[in-house]
Amino acid sequence: MADLESFFAGVRLPVLSPVTVDLISMLSNERATMDDICTVISKEPAIAARLLKLANSSQFGLPRSVGLLEDAVTLVGLERVGSLAIGASLSSSIHEFAGLDRHRFWTSAMHCAGYAQWLAPPAGIPAPTGWLTGMMLRLGQLLIAQAEPDILQAIEALPVIPGVRWQREQHLLGFTEGQITAEMAAHWNFPPQIVQGLRHAADPMAEDGFSRLGAVIHLAGLLAETQDASPDSIETLPWDVIAALELDIRWMRASFPDREKFVNVS
Repeated sequence: MADLESFFAGVRLPVLSPVTVDLISMLSNERATMDDICTVISKEPAIAARLLKLANSSQFGLPRSVGLLEDAVTLVGLERVGSLAIGASLSSSIHEFAGLDRHRFWTSAMHCAGYAQWLAPPAGIPAPTGWLTGMMLRLGQLLIAQAEPDILQAIEALPVIPGVRWQREQHLLGFTEGQITAEMAAHWNFPPQIVQGLRHAADPMAEDGFSRLGAVIHLAGLLAETQDASPDSIETLPWDVIAALELDIRWMRASFPDREKFVNVS
């Protein structure tokens, strides 16, 4: 069992293009304008091409083609833009590692992002920040797959029980995917709030400091791993975390989102 420093000494970090880093940081900033976002996207032809291809796909069924980035961003939505940007940068990394199911990986990431986006505003956190942090949580598995492929198999073993992945990671590695992702996020110069949220996602009530964003991601991660999640699933969530965030249970039940409507790039 290694510590984080030793773990990172033996892995190759996935590379995000400078444009992707700028874009996803901008998507977590509520002050960013559409012009700002489109200017950044235009600097990365691969992202722009994927975005226009998606906007013109049968999924949207438009009677005319979309040729302008501004129209494509408006149609597709900022969440999908972020997904496409990170997916474009990391797709090769994900395909490199045996044992990492790409569809399962991205579906779980998108579910976590969707639930985090829902829970963030009532917890006093901007929705884009919740979505982005939730989507990033599992990126640490890319490095686990690279450094410890046999351990990854044990971590990913069935059955999938909410929260058990974190327990397996802690037991087998000594740290969690969120802590690994936090170190990557710090390397990529992500905002400190996101780094701390990822670092505390598996245990937001830890004695070393409460993270509101980490608590949101904790709840979102549990729901993402809950099969057929519904308003009744709220009863299975840790009440101390819900109380610490001062979330209204009645609101949670009444507004519980349909995960089928979440962004999905799997």
